Amino acid sequence: MGDIVMGSAPESLPPDDGRHLFDAVADRLTGDVVLANLDQALTDRTTSTKCGADSARCYAFRTPPSYAETLGAAGFTVINLANNHSRDFGEAGLRDTRAALTDAGLEHTGMPGQITMQQVGELRVAIVGFAPYGWTQSLLDIPAARQLVSRAAQDADLVLVTIHAGGEGRDQSHVRPGTEMFLGEDRGDPMAFSRAVIDAGADAVLGAGPHVLRGMEWYRGRLIAYSLGNFTGYETLSNNGPAGIGGVLTLRLAPDGTWDAGNLVGTVMVDPGVPEVDPAQQALDLVRSLSRTDFGECGVRLSPAGELGEPTC
Repeated sequence: MGDIVMGSAPESLPPDDGRHLFDAVADRLTGDVVLANLDQALTDRTTSTKCGADSARCYAFRTPPSYAETLGAAGFTVINLANNHSRDFGEAGLRDTRAALTDAGLEHTGMPGQITMQQVGELRVAIVGFAPYGWTQSLLDIPAARQLVSRAAQDADLVLVTIHAGGEGRDQSHVRPGTEMFLGEDRGDPMAFSRAVIDAGADAVLGAGPHVLRGMEWYRGRLIAYSLGNFTGYETLSNNGPAGIGGVLTLRLAPDGTWDAGNLVGTVMVDPGVPEVDPAQQALDLVRSLSRTDFGECGVRLSPAGELGEPTC
C-alpha cells in the first residue's frame, strides 16, 4: 500500500480509536509481508518541532500510540518510517512511534543504516526504507544506498526496498529521469535510485510519497512501483481526483527473488478518507497508461483483472 494517515489529533480522529479504519479492505491486507508508509507520528506529544504557531501550509500529523495496534490488527507486518512526517513531533515523537510499533508486534524500517528482517518460513526477507531526510536512510546518497542494500542481500534471501521519493501533488503522476523537487526540497532521483538499488541486490522497489499513483517498470527482471498513491487519510489527505485513487499491490516472488506473479487491486479513499476497494478499478487504467507512457516496452502490462504481466526488461 501507499501512504497512510490515520487521523490528526486532537480534532481529527476516527471513532473507536480507528479500529474500523481498514474494515472495507481487510480481506486484501494479507500476505507474508504486508507493508505500508506511515505518514505520521504515533505519539501523545502535543508540540510539533516542525510547524510553529505561525506556520502556513505546514502539516503535522499524529495519532495516539495505541493506533499501532490498529495497524497490527488490520494485518500489516512492517511499517516504513522513512518519510517527511515521521518526525513531525521531533526525535521524541519518532521514538514514541518506533516504541508503539514494537509494542504492537510490528516491524519498522527507514532509520539510518537500518535493515529490517522478517522471517517467512525458512526465508529471511530484508526490508529497507529510504527517504531524502537526515533522520532517515537517505536516498540522496546513492552510493551509500547501494552499500546498504548489498549488505542486506548478503544476509537475506529476498530484499524489498521501499522509498518515499519524488514530487507531490495531482500533477506529479509521471516519472522522468533526473532530480525531482517539491517546495524547494530535493526529493531525489527516483529512477536512478531505484535502478541502482536493484543493481545492488534489491528484488523489488515499492514507492510512496507523491500522493498519486505512478507507473511501474521492469528493470533487470525486477519490479519498480514508483508510487502506490494514497491509501488512508482520515480527514487529512485529499481524495479529489487522482489523489483519491490508490491500490493494493500483491507480489509473489520465488526464493531467489525472481518473478512469479503479481496483482494490483484499485482502491479509493471515500469520505472522510477511508479506503475501499474501487468498484470501477480506476487504478488499473491509470497505472497501465502511465507505465506505457513513461517506460515504453519496459512498462508493466496489466490484464483487465489487474494481473501483472511477465517481466519484459
